[in-house]
Amino acid sequence: MFRYFENLVDPYCDYPETDRPPTKLWPFLKDYAKPFRKVFILTAVMSIVVAGIEVGLIYYMGRVVDLLGGSPAQVWNDHGLELILVALFILILRPLLQLFDVLLLNNAVLPNFGTLIRWRAHKHVLRQSVGWFENDFAGRIANRIMQTPPAAGEVVFQVFDAITFSLAYLVGAAVLLMSADSRLMLPLLVWLVLYAGLIRWTIARVGPASQAASDARSAVTGRVVDAYTNIHSVKMFAHHDSELAYAKEAIDLTRETFQTEMRIYTIMDAVLVTLNGLLIVGVVGWAIVLWMQGQASVGIVAAATALTLRLNAMTGWIMWALTTFFRQLGVVAEGMQTIAQPIDLVDAPDATPLRLSEGRIDLREVSHHYGRGEGGLDRINLTIHPGEKIGLIGRSGAGKSTLVKLLLRFYDVESGQILIDGQDIRGVTQDSLRSQIGMVQQDSALLHRSVRDNILYGRPDASEADIVAAAKQAEADEFIRDLQDPKGGRGYNAQVGERGVKLSGGQRQRVTLARVILKDAPILLLDEATSALDSEVEAAIQGTLYGMMQGKTVIAIAHRLSTIAQMDRILVMDQGHIVEQGSHADLLAQGGLYAQFWARQSGGFIDADAAE
Repeated sequence: MFRYFENLVDPYCDYPETDRPPTKLWPFLKDYAKPFRKVFILTAVMSIVVAGIEVGLIYYMGRVVDLLGGSPAQVWNDHGLELILVALFILILRPLLQLFDVLLLNNAVLPNFGTLIRWRAHKHVLRQSVGWFENDFAGRIANRIMQTPPAAGEVVFQVFDAITFSLAYLVGAAVLLMSADSRLMLPLLVWLVLYAGLIRWTIARVGPASQAASDARSAVTGRVVDAYTNIHSVKMFAHHDSELAYAKEAIDLTRETFQTEMRIYTIMDAVLVTLNGLLIVGVVGWAIVLWMQGQASVGIVAAATALTLRLNAMTGWIMWALTTFFRQLGVVAEGMQTIAQPIDLVDAPDATPLRLSEGRIDLREVSHHYGRGEGGLDRINLTIHPGEKIGLIGRSGAGKSTLVKLLLRFYDVESGQILIDGQDIRGVTQDSLRSQIGMVQQDSALLHRSVRDNILYGRPDASEADIVAAAKQAEADEFIRDLQDPKGGRGYNAQVGERGVKLSGGQRQRVTLARVILKDAPILLLDEATSALDSEVEAAIQGTLYGMMQGKTVIAIAHRLSTIAQMDRILVMDQGHIVEQGSHADLLAQGGLYAQFWARQSGGFIDADAAE
């Protein structure tokens, strides 16, 4: 039974992906709710049915009071079958209808709706560009991905469990009172007007207060995660107290926003108790007056009393449900600031897979300044021939990393073209482009998974023998076999920790090298590939690196000039331009910037801050 309802909607069903999702709240929720349309309609109907049954029971309680005015024998003779049928309805049919309603909401809707939102939101965010992620906290992004689905689920829950039910109940209550005596409607209508005013006042304030509190919570998460992610720096610089102060500032703002929200609820509760008192006195008092005048039966007084007491109990729940509804809408709206952001760096509509035949790279008048008008690259023209090994050097900020990021299409060029084997990289699919490029970065961060999983990231279909062979080439197999994590994982099954924190810098770099060796892509990018290695390991790895380069087009960034001295050609960059190029010997002979770097280096490093 449970499985049937749990499988009514597939949260992973196919859907038309869009690069620009709705940015308005209701269209956003409506778009996610499309697979649930039929289930939502059925759930709403059942909520109305359940509310109608509850009102009907109160009506029948009044009828029972009136029936009991006769002798027991007469009552049983005249109404015994009726009472038995009502009892059977209450014992059998009512629980079945309630169960059906609960199964739809709790088992068909809630688990799947949150899952669908989380899955699609994560899928959308993963498609964002590297630049998009660089402009936000990873912790805040993750927090919004995690808190939006349960908030949206709570919105749906309140719609069907409280709002639909309560509206149906209020309509039923009005009908019941009017059928008993139309004058009993007057105090109920007055109360409804005042109650609606209180709801309007509360909602107008809860929405903004809730979004402010949600923003504040996300800020706390971002700051806390930032400290935990960079715990080595926190400890190394002894900034424990300053990090606490930095977090406290955000935590205190969260406290203040939450206090503002709670003040609204306190005022709401106080006014609500007063209004409910008016409701009870008005409806029950008026029913008693009608009875005293002989215009209403005891049953009507009993039904009116039960109804108002039930409404008294429900109004607080309804108000809380409505405020929860709008508070959670505020959380969803805050999450939309991340989830609903458009994807700007996309494949062209007619994009085709990259067809790599030689590995020739052409940069034609390429400029990119990150939208600032300065920095980055400025009108770069460069041809890298198939199989050519290029060394790239320059001061920090010269544009080296920008060139590599543009080649990977982490950003789109602001002007000019980048061609690989004559194909503009903006006209090929991003996945096919990056599948043909292997890269070893200076920041050799690893996934929080096993060593095997990290190496397999290079080629997921590789065999165990291929994994071990790649690790041996990267001088990593020996230390990997000695690894053990706190959960008992050993060797290639050992977990490396967040960003590979359980490994040394050199070990992380060698696992990264193994991953790229396993990928065996025809274009190879090396960004300070040996920067984290000690001299002995670097000497062993150098042979591996040069072996990796055979038959590939290579761009290697280095400050340690000895690592690129044997390249076919060395490019010297400065302020976004290529100012010198040639072999190591040619550049030394020119006596220019490269010769100055070579003369000033200590142990093979560029003095990056040296004047020209």
